[in-house]
Amino acid sequence: MKKILAIVLCAMMVLAAVACTGTASQQPAKFKAGFICLHDENSTYDLNFINAAKAACEKLGIDYVLKVNVPEGQECYDTACDMADSGCSIIFADSFGHEDYMIQAAKKYPNVQFCHSTGTKAHTEGLSNYHNAFAAIYEGRYLAGIAAGMKLNEMIAEGKFTAEEAKIGYVGAFTYAEVVSGYTSFFLGARSVCPTATMDVTFTGSWYDETAEKEGAQKLIDGGCKLISQHADSMGAPTACENAGVPDVSYNGSTLSVAPNTYIISSRIDWEPYYEYAITACMNGKAFDTDWTGTIATGSVKLTDLNTNVAAAGTQEAIDAAKAAMEAGTLHVFDTSTWQLKGETLTSYLADVDSDDAYTPDTEVISDGYFHESEYRSAPYFDSNLTIDGINLLDTAF
Repeated sequence: MKKILAIVLCAMMVLAAVACTGTASQQPAKFKAGFICLHDENSTYDLNFINAAKAACEKLGIDYVLKVNVPEGQECYDTACDMADSGCSIIFADSFGHEDYMIQAAKKYPNVQFCHSTGTKAHTEGLSNYHNAFAAIYEGRYLAGIAAGMKLNEMIAEGKFTAEEAKIGYVGAFTYAEVVSGYTSFFLGARSVCPTATMDVTFTGSWYDETAEKEGAQKLIDGGCKLISQHADSMGAPTACENAGVPDVSYNGSTLSVAPNTYIISSRIDWEPYYEYAITACMNGKAFDTDWTGTIATGSVKLTDLNTNVAAAGTQEAIDAAKAAMEAGTLHVFDTSTWQLKGETLTSYLADVDSDDAYTPDTEVISDGYFHESEYRSAPYFDSNLTIDGINLLDTAF
């Protein structure tokens, strides 16, 4: 009994000593990451980032701070600074217009790593703590386009319209290269299986505007488009398609919940591999890529499950075959033998890769018979000067 009392007394003395010295509260701070999003979970684009951020942080066992609805302005800089001051060692932002503010924050906090998705300037800024990242989403867009082309073929075979009437509609946000590259690769995928396909494109001037996206989709449907896709972030276009009974291919995630009778498939970038890569490097004090590009082979480009209730028979097999060819290097999305510009096959193109205010062309990007998208810089540079034959822009104000 005396021995037990002695042990208890000793333990109490140790606890008292810890309480007096504060040793128990002096544990090293847990590694923390910050994430800045343009919109919130209602945006399919931002939700895709949010899900990846949470998954990566949970897997790595780190703390994180998430700020949503951060505009592409001074608010981004202020938010990044607040995160750095609160102990974040690495900070990510998800929208194109955040870039200049992230660069500004990186210059103020040289010991914090700043990573920006969809940006263009990291490879020329010369900052060791500023990074860009993107993925070859044009690969996923092309595969989703195959699903669209297969559906057009099915509807032609059913006598719903003729091959010459196989017109796609596309709701875009802006005329930025990211959007142009996306709708062009989608169109090339569709036309690889439905060669008579054409496409009308309208723009909303916003990444997220449910009303404008719904109205844009309806305008395309009223103009004779038989299938709709999008590079915009709300449920507006899928809802318009469901109401009109027009097939729909989405972006950034499934829209099955609002369009069960018309939704076919969606492509998206999976940001989790990049988040894990960058955070792990930062945790270990190691340098990591200034400009990182993920691919379908690295698991950074993905398709949602095919909605077999709407998709045409044989669609999954067609997608799988094309994906295998991509991974083998025998299929290039922007193979110049498959498209023309004003009736001409391009053998040379200078793209604005090292971006400046004048968007000066500076890099030859066609070689070996194809346009090398996202190889000289992660962000796309298949730009608005390349409206290929078969695509009709209804407006270009944005």
